[in-house]
Amino acid sequence: VQLQASGGGLVQPGGSLRLSCAASGSAFSIYSMRWYRQAPGNQRELVAVITSSGSTNYADSVRGRFTISRDNVANTVSLQMNALKPEDTAVYFCNADIRVSGWTRDYWGQGTQVTVSS
Repeated sequence: VQLQASGGGLVQPGGSLRLSCAASGSAFSIYSMRWYRQAPGNQRELVAVITSSGSTNYADSVRGRFTISRDNVANTVSLQMNALKPEDTAVYFCNADIRVSGWTRDYWGQGTQVTVSS
């Protein structure tokens, strides 16, 4: 199973970006899905999480601006980011708890750069 993230880029403050992450492989089940981010010199932090039933939670710093969603048929998770601020600049990683052949562990995507700058 692999996670492939896309959608990063350069955006001006106040702008929007949408990140997507797709899981590929065979015979797997996905549970919670998450987005993390890591800015230079900082620890990786949890941005948003969505459970298999669709419950969501957000870091205080993004609540009200970011929206996480998932498509359980397409095996994708997305992060709609609005009202972006320079402090949102980071590499964003998708993460998911995935069960394969009876074993569940977390998988990581490769990261996508988001830069918010004028």
